[in-house]
Amino acid sequence: MSDIDHNKALKMLLEGNKRYAEGELTHPNQTPERRKELLSGQDPFAVVIACSDSRVPVESIFDVGIGDIFVIRTAGNILDAVGIGSVQYAVEHLGVQLVFVLGHTSCGAVGATLSGGDTEGYLRSVVEFLKPAAARGREMPGDAYMNSIKANVELMKERLKNGGESFRKALEGRKLRVAGAVYNMESGLVEMLE
Repeated sequence: MSDIDHNKALKMLLEGNKRYAEGELTHPNQTPERRKELLSGQDPFAVVIACSDSRVPVESIFDVGIGDIFVIRTAGNILDAVGIGSVQYAVEHLGVQLVFVLGHTSCGAVGATLSGGDTEGYLRSVVEFLKPAAARGREMPGDAYMNSIKANVELMKERLKNGGESFRKALEGRKLRVAGAVYNMESGLVEMLE
């Protein structure tokens, strides 16, 4: 069970991101000894929900290693019931106190949703899931694309906060924090949305 509270976990993520953006990576916890240490179980300090985009290497962005973070990746960093169940597992069984929803610039899933083109097969479910974020992004002043990326992060945070009794109790007891940010692929920096 993680003994790292959400404030310290967030600080660790942001410090790691700063190292990454500045090219001063430390590559912690990536040794054969670390692998062996984790054979008996895992103890991540945060959950990160991110996009499947290959240009968003989550562990690298935060300069963390094996077993440090519990990562859930889907196109458009969307959370369906299985994704929320995965977060619930990390919170309830691993004691994680920080859930971090990470959108990113140049998100193809959000772009496809905004363009309104026809999609087929299972890709349609991704676009349907992102339509509320696109609608919200279009209503906001400024760039609809960037607004939609941010709106999607906020909507996923809302889904998590409504994810069931255990989430509600942990949030009310201030033992859990749900935070959101956008990763800028050009600068390498993560921008908090709160």
